[in-house]
Amino acid sequence: MAPVCISDERAVSVSAERVWKVFSDPPSMPKVCAGFIDAIEVEGDGGAGTVSTMKLNPAAGVGSTYKTRVTVCDGAAHVLKSEVLEAESSVGKLKSHSTETKLEATGDASCVAKLKVEYELEDGGSLSPEKEKIIVDGYYGMLKMIEDYLVAHPNEYA
Repeated sequence: MAPVCISDERAVSVSAERVWKVFSDPPSMPKVCAGFIDAIEVEGDGGAGTVSTMKLNPAAGVGSTYKTRVTVCDGAAHVLKSEVLEAESSVGKLKSHSTETKLEATGDASCVAKLKVEYELEDGGSLSPEKEKIIVDGYYGMLKMIEDYLVAHPNEYA
């Protein structure tokens, strides 16, 4: 069976450029997402092929590690695509899992984040809408932490 694709978008009250600067600086994630990401190990320069392993805070309740490899990092278009190499999942046994995040400016201090997630289950089926929502909400939860940090620190990543 072909991978299943889910997508969503959310408004962000920070410019696409500032959010992108955080996306393109993985070592900043433990500071920006304090309480969720405890540490991050990065192998590569941030471009295609870069592997990042996030050590998640046990209190977050979403597993202990999340490992990804960047497949596309386009700073001009604000597009980041990654394949998930390793993650503990509460939604089921995933055979494959990839994400695409695109930031589009909607004003000087706002943007819309468009998320596309493709996944394939080991059994070839698809997730329930509730489990798909868990995946999407997880990504947007981290985006919300980034947004909140940037709003609280208007001079960082400016």
